[in-house]
Amino acid sequence: MVMDNSKKVGTIVFLESFCLGCLVISICNAILDVPCIESERQALLRFKQNLTDPSDQLASWSNGGNCCDWTGLVCDNLTGYVIELHLGNLHNPTEDTGFPGKPFERSRFSGKVVSSLLDLKHLQYLDLSGNNFGGQIPGFLGSLHNLRYLNLSNAGFEGSVPPQLGNLTHLQYLDLHYTLSTYLYAENLQWLTNLTKLKSLDLSGVTLSKASHWLEVTNALPSLIALSLSNCDLDPVPPLKNVNFSSLGSLDLSYNTFSNFISSWIFTLTSLVSLDLSHNSFQGQFPDGRRNMTSLTYLSLSSNGFNSSIPDWLYSLNHLQHLNLGSNNFQGTISEGVGNLTSAISLVFAYNKLEGAALRSLGKLCSLRILVLSGLKLSQDISDVLKSLSGCLSDRLESLVLVNCQLSGHMSNQLGLFKNLVDLYITSNSISGPIPDSLRTLTSLREVDLSENRFNGSFPEWFGQLRKLEVLWIGKNLLRLLQASGNRLSLKVSPDWVPPFQLGVIALSSWNLGPRFPNWLRYQKDFLFLDISVARIIDTIPDWFWNLSSQIFYMNLSHNQIQGRVAGILNTNPPLGYASSIDLSSNFFQGSLPCLPSNVGTLDLSNNSFSGSISPLLCCKMEEPKSLGTLRLAYNHLSGPIPDCWMSWPNIFSMDLKNNNLSGSLPSSMGSLSFLQSLHLGKNNLSGVLPPSLQNCSSLLALDLGENKLEGNIPNWIGERLSRIMILGLRSNNFQGDIPPELCALGSLTILDLAHNNLSGNIPECFNNFSAMASVRNSSDPISYSFGHFKNSIETTLVVIKGILLEYSTTLQLVTSMDLSDNNLSGQIPVGITDLLGLRSLNLSINRLLGKIPETIGNMGTLESLDFSFNQLSGAIRPSISKLTFLSYLNVAYNNLTGKIPSSTQLQSFAASNFAGNTLCGPPLTDNCSINAVEPDAGGGNSEGSEGGLEVDWFWFYVSMGLGFVVAFWSFAGPLLFKKSWRSAYFQMLDSMGKKARQCFC
Repeated sequence: MVMDNSKKVGTIVFLESFCLGCLVISICNAILDVPCIESERQALLRFKQNLTDPSDQLASWSNGGNCCDWTGLVCDNLTGYVIELHLGNLHNPTEDTGFPGKPFERSRFSGKVVSSLLDLKHLQYLDLSGNNFGGQIPGFLGSLHNLRYLNLSNAGFEGSVPPQLGNLTHLQYLDLHYTLSTYLYAENLQWLTNLTKLKSLDLSGVTLSKASHWLEVTNALPSLIALSLSNCDLDPVPPLKNVNFSSLGSLDLSYNTFSNFISSWIFTLTSLVSLDLSHNSFQGQFPDGRRNMTSLTYLSLSSNGFNSSIPDWLYSLNHLQHLNLGSNNFQGTISEGVGNLTSAISLVFAYNKLEGAALRSLGKLCSLRILVLSGLKLSQDISDVLKSLSGCLSDRLESLVLVNCQLSGHMSNQLGLFKNLVDLYITSNSISGPIPDSLRTLTSLREVDLSENRFNGSFPEWFGQLRKLEVLWIGKNLLRLLQASGNRLSLKVSPDWVPPFQLGVIALSSWNLGPRFPNWLRYQKDFLFLDISVARIIDTIPDWFWNLSSQIFYMNLSHNQIQGRVAGILNTNPPLGYASSIDLSSNFFQGSLPCLPSNVGTLDLSNNSFSGSISPLLCCKMEEPKSLGTLRLAYNHLSGPIPDCWMSWPNIFSMDLKNNNLSGSLPSSMGSLSFLQSLHLGKNNLSGVLPPSLQNCSSLLALDLGENKLEGNIPNWIGERLSRIMILGLRSNNFQGDIPPELCALGSLTILDLAHNNLSGNIPECFNNFSAMASVRNSSDPISYSFGHFKNSIETTLVVIKGILLEYSTTLQLVTSMDLSDNNLSGQIPVGITDLLGLRSLNLSINRLLGKIPETIGNMGTLESLDFSFNQLSGAIRPSISKLTFLSYLNVAYNNLTGKIPSSTQLQSFAASNFAGNTLCGPPLTDNCSINAVEPDAGGGNSEGSEGGLEVDWFWFYVSMGLGFVVAFWSFAGPLLFKKSWRSAYFQMLDSMGKKARQCFC
């Protein structure tokens, strides 16, 4: 009976438990199926309507279904209210090595953040980071009172940070940091004091230069654990008297201008685990933190001015995992104490004044993954360095950076001991020999930089077997990324070789890829960057080449011997709307020019054999907006008129069409190129006058129209409107009339070339107003214009100096020249021209200049070339010319100069022909002035014969001598002849002298 009752009880308990379990499951299912709130659904749909979603991430946001299942939403399981909204960009702006930013940009929302979000009254988590909204941060976000987490970093907002965010009193995490180009600022941070629960604050990149109380405000946040104010343009403030950062574990004040003045309170924070003070202005001795910084696991003091030795106490921080002391002025060596950093994972000592390191102690750090010693003067054989590091470190090291460490020798197979190596950088050393086979065993390699060394031999094919290899640098610059430019390596593969990788960047400049065009390129379908310039290719370009990657961003085939025709239309469609750069210069391409698409920013087809008109290139697809900034078609066989369709190319700032056979007049539409800075049309057959519309090109720095058939007067507007011009070349045309004095307003002018025209009149007296010629130029920076993303356009100009046509490019900034030769200029040389103290070349030859050489010619101390030949100058060569110690060319032949050539080291070394056609004497001429009794006049007076030497008129010399003899004779003989008493006395004196003489000899 008892047994039956117990069975019944057990059965009842089991049934109740079963029913309870079913009830719980039913309730859970019911909870999981709680629908979202309809008002919140509509609010989210209104929010979506104002967004642009390029990758359709919000495809699930529709009228049907449970909105709690939508992408990016998290609902409360009991109430169905939306509590979290995750719309942040999951991609990093620089994560893609093939083309930085591509997936990031494709995933960015844009549009407007609307106030419908306020209907999400229970929202606790909002992440809109990494998008591109634009406009100010909406102030209504401060009404989302339940927010605990707000991330608006890199979201495209700009302008002032709204103080309404201070109403979010429950906020624990606030991230507004900006690493992109948008400008965000806050003039006052007082609203932060309301956020008493805030644990993490990141305002990096937000300009806080006017928020003078930033330190007091952040010090008043009692719960703060992490504070990041990097790159905020913070003003240094006095140190805190009462430090309240008792819970602060992470502090980032990098990229500001702090000095040692602020550091005192920082190094008292005992709770700090992470400290970043990099890129500031700390100097002098390293701060003492041995007692307070014992908990540090991360310390970065890079890019400051510390100039002491590395203190030993730093090596005693046995919890330290990441240490960066790079780019300071630390001195001495890395001592053996570094071996005490047993927890170290990353050590960076690069670019200091350290002259050695305890490499064996470093080799004993078994936890170390990253070691950066760039710039240390190790001065060792690379094999010895690898041997010293091959302790337990060799089994774990993932990144080894030994850039510019004065390493030499051959890289031995000891490198194979570092089996987990992912990144290897040993650029800018003197390591020689072949690339070692031991590299093939390092199967984890992702990035390798062996550039700027002395490696030689063939490029090993086994590199293609390193499946994880993404970046390979073997050249002076950059398998998804292959950058090997600047070496003398050869790539020898069979014509049928199919690479086991798809490259995004191919940079093999200066390699020996020829003589055949590399056939393996046809299998690369997705590259963005191609540089096979100077690759010894002597072949016809295959047709398949023009049908490869349509995303081409940079193409450089220059300086080979490639033949063939270019495709009729250059199809380039680089991602994200970037302008592409195409360089086919210095080859043997021929045929007509291609149609240029709108997204090409730089085109260089110079030094080829293209023929026909320019119109197919410039006047096709006129309706499309154009991106072209630089156009180079020089040294081809192009003919016909310059087309009048420049109004479609408003962004051009550098154009070079010289050395072709272009004819006709300059089209008036060229005046629409308001951004044009460099225009080269020399050595063509252009005619007519300069169009007045050209004065609208007020940004011009260089204008070269030389060696054409242009005519008319030089326009006054060149001096009035082209005020920035530095280079003006109009040589070898048919310009006539006077040189307009308006040119004197060109204060930036450094090169003026008006030679070989029909100009007349006097040289303007105001030429001394060329202030750029009047000052000595020491800057060797080239005159350049940025074009594209990887290259600069360097201004190149032909200048006649010392009678030779020379081309200047990288040193053009140092050149100052004035050439007015072969015209019909008359009058005297303006004295003011000698005020141009920075002038290096002056050529006034083949004119009709009169008068004397200016007495102050010796003041032009930088003059290297001076040509006054074939004029009608008179007088002497000024003695001051001997002061021109840099003078290496002087020609004064065929003038009316007289006297002795002044003595100096330079003048006597010039050819005698440079002084011919004058009445000069003295070395280097064979006519010796001393034989003819001619001496230079040291007086330097203004009379004839006193300017550098005595000028003798021999006719009057003999006349004067005859008159002197006649006067002297009659002065003596006249009185004897006409006065008897004088005659008697004179003969008595002679008789007396005769008697005395006879007595002496008897």
